[in-house]
Amino acid sequence: MISDTLDAQLRARAAAEGLLDVAFDVVESPVGELLVAATPQGLCRISYEAEPEAWLEQLARTYGPRVLRSTEPLRGARRELDDYFEGRRRSFDLHLDLRRAGFAGRVLDELARVPYGEVVSYAELASRAGNPRAARAVGTTMNRNPIPIVLPCHRVVGSNGSLVGYAGGLDRKRWLLQLEGALPQLF
Repeated sequence: MISDTLDAQLRARAAAEGLLDVAFDVVESPVGELLVAATPQGLCRISYEAEPEAWLEQLARTYGPRVLRSTEPLRGARRELDDYFEGRRRSFDLHLDLRRAGFAGRVLDELARVPYGEVVSYAELASRAGNPRAARAVGTTMNRNPIPIVLPCHRVVGSNGSLVGYAGGLDRKRWLLQLEGALPQLF
């Protein structure tokens, strides 16, 4: 058995030497524990399901087999998430590693443009992505959003302004919208 210090040094060295396909960590936040993961190209996953075992196989299958818990490659993302949760950040300046194409990719691109403190309907987002009749497909894309919070799917609401559908749960969606000052506009 190796010491915690040596373990941390080995993980940091693997990251520094570029030996990781994916670095991940579990971080505390006001909306619960989050699994945060990044490749050398950028942030690739934020999950409300913070149990690493639930994600290791999928991360390895999608990005490569060298997946290791390592905090160093995630410092920037953690700092920006902390700033966001503390109300000091309204947008993220992170490189993202998104592997989406077609309509889902266009939806995520348009989602990234929804400003802090504003909301958009599924139908409006579908229209912005080039298919005004694809509100349900937008819902599916939001449900599969690999990087919630940074790609703000919490800002997408029903056509009547109601809080509907959020993979992290409606309580988290409500909390995030309240943080941004967008919740009162809904009712």
